[in-house]
Amino acid sequence: WDPISGSKQWYQRRVRGTPFTTLPRIKLVQIEYAIAAVAAGAPSIGIKSKTGVVLAAEKKTKSLLYDDTTITKMEMITKHCGITYSGMGPDFRILVRKARKIAQQYYLQYDEEIPVSQLVQRIAYVMQEYTHSGGVRPFGVSLLVAGFDDEVPYLVQCDPSGAYFAWKATAMGKNHINGKTFLEKRYNADLELEDAVHTAILTLKEGFEGQMTEDNIEIGISTTAGFRKLTRSEIKDYLAALN
Repeated sequence: WDPISGSKQWYQRRVRGTPFTTLPRIKLVQIEYAIAAVAAGAPSIGIKSKTGVVLAAEKKTKSLLYDDTTITKMEMITKHCGITYSGMGPDFRILVRKARKIAQQYYLQYDEEIPVSQLVQRIAYVMQEYTHSGGVRPFGVSLLVAGFDDEVPYLVQCDPSGAYFAWKATAMGKNHINGKTFLEKRYNADLELEDAVHTAILTLKEGFEGQMTEDNIEIGISTTAGFRKLTRSEIKDYLAALN
C-alpha cells in the first residue's frame, strides 16, 4: 500500500516491479518462448580440445538467390575470443555489438584483453537484465563463446535467462539432444584440434538437412595464436577428408 497515492496496484507496479515477480509459480513465459526460439534455430556445436576450441554452425539460407557471403554465424569479439549462436540472428548482432563495446572499454581501462570469464559474465548480465526490464523482451538466442585465457581454453554457453556455464563439448539449436548424445560418445579429454574439427563436422551431420558443403557451414577455431574462421577451401578439405 502506498500512503500517498492510496493505491495498492500503483505500489505493486512502481515499487515491486514487473508482474513477473508476483507470479505464484515463478514461470516466466517470455523466457520459455526465447528458449523455444533457440531450440528451433540452426544447430551450433562447440568442442574444447587440448590445444584449442572449435565452433561449428550450420549457415541456413531461405533462398538460393541469397548472397551467402553476407550471412555469418560467427564473429570475433577480441583477438582470442569468438562467438556463435543458435536462435534469432538480429538478436545475435545486438549482443555482438554490446560484447565488443564491453571488451573495448576493458581494454581502454586496463590496456589488456578482457578475460573470457569476465566477458561472458558481463554479456550474461545484459541478457538477464532484458528478462525483467520494461519495454524489452528476452533475447531469443543462446551464445557459445570460445576463447583463451593464460594458455587455458574456454568454451562457455550463455542462455536467454542470463545463465551461463562452461562445457567440454555441447550442441545447441535444432536436434541439440541428438547432438549432445553423439558428443558424449565421441568426446574425450585428449582430443587434438584437428580431431575436434572432424568431430564437430560429424556432429553437425547428425541432424543436417540436405548436402553439407563449404557454403552452408561455418567453422571457427580459437588457439593461443587467436581466433579465426576457417576459409571455404579449408572447410572443403575437411569435408573431403571425412568423405
